[in-house]
Amino acid sequence: MAPQKLYAGVKLRELRSRLSLTQKEFATKLGVSLPYLNQMENNNRPVSTSVVLALASEFGFDVTELSAGDSERLVSDMREALADPVFTDQPPPLADLRLAASNAPALARAFLHLHRAYRQSHERLASLDEALGREDARVQPSPWEEVRDFFHYCDNYIDAVDRAAEHFADKYAGPVGAEQALIDKGITLRLTEGARIRHFDAETRVLSISNRAAPETRRFQILLQLALITQDKLLEATLDLARFHSNEARSIAKIGLANYFAGAALMPYTRFLEAAQKYRHDLELLATRFGASIEQVAHRLSTLQRPGNKGIPFFFVRVDQAGTITKRHSATRLQFARFGGACPLWNVHRAFETPAQFLRQLAETPDGVRYLCLARDVSKPGGAFGAPTRRYAICLGCEVRHAGDLVYADSLDVTNSAAFEPIGISCRICERTDCHQRSVPPLERRLSIKPDERGVLPYQVEK
Repeated sequence: MAPQKLYAGVKLRELRSRLSLTQKEFATKLGVSLPYLNQMENNNRPVSTSVVLALASEFGFDVTELSAGDSERLVSDMREALADPVFTDQPPPLADLRLAASNAPALARAFLHLHRAYRQSHERLASLDEALGREDARVQPSPWEEVRDFFHYCDNYIDAVDRAAEHFADKYAGPVGAEQALIDKGITLRLTEGARIRHFDAETRVLSISNRAAPETRRFQILLQLALITQDKLLEATLDLARFHSNEARSIAKIGLANYFAGAALMPYTRFLEAAQKYRHDLELLATRFGASIEQVAHRLSTLQRPGNKGIPFFFVRVDQAGTITKRHSATRLQFARFGGACPLWNVHRAFETPAQFLRQLAETPDGVRYLCLARDVSKPGGAFGAPTRRYAICLGCEVRHAGDLVYADSLDVTNSAAFEPIGISCRICERTDCHQRSVPPLERRLSIKPDERGVLPYQVEK
């Protein structure tokens, strides 16, 4: 597959603005003409190799940030939004969507916010028994969706919180470091019976943790509570920058940031990245090394995107038994559906059939990008007879060019094209014409219906 040209006009303009340079000054430092720079900033020309090298040598710029940004996410999200049946006309060409994402990202986000508001309004009208008579029935982003998008578009890496957690971990290292931190803060830890995992009484300074929870869960919950107590100013400052639309969204995001701190303190960035590289990203070895769960390790691997010291770009997703995505993040070109479930051909759905086993899959998306996918179930027992068990499956993956750095690629023939299974994102935007698991027709294709013929599908998708 031919290498993709790199269009990064928005990133170039942002860098020039941060440096307070005119176009002429910037062009001189990059060793290009003023018209050429103007064309690159407006995405009329791709960024050349000489400019990439100049950005690194002249400004110390992390050139991987040129290709890592919102563009691919915005394109994927706009395609999914335009697959909504409300858009009856032919959707814009993919090239137009890429231009909009690259040249006018603010406009693209405004469109997505508008579509989200429409969906929410439509769902309220479809549930009149809940919508009628409510004073708060105005159209606005769902707090949960707003927080999800916040983490999605910041690459699931929060630098200030991550570094604060690493500093905390340096001070309170070791398996009992979290308990020592509680003692230093005058907090008493008690293990209690009952289903409630964590409760903190601010007046008595007592933190109660359920003894039903697994050891790694107990440690994580202690760190989460310490984040809420010791990092309040940092969390609030981060929330101020996010500018959420509601207090509910802000509160949910604060818990999300505290969770982020807990994960980063449990698996501090530098040490965890070095261990991940040493163990070739073996999730079980990393879980043992850091006293974490398989899910915690997989999620942490997907956040290692610190500028200047990045890990492998992973995607991470968690689904329930109905196929609904409950957690999602991608530092790769693969983007997940914002609404609904994941592609049924993906190995994450088969993980429920093979408890406590890792499933490997070589997969290829319709854009020709190939991935190594690793799936496993992560069921969470209730800790007592009759208590409900929460059942999930997780999937961690990366582009196949990184396969040599993963122990899970051993014995797989990544050079064999026939070994890669075709997967998609969402049926409405999937371009495959011969998928036997297709639930609805692709939006951008014409259909041929022949009453006297029947194949796998009741229609044929024209190419």
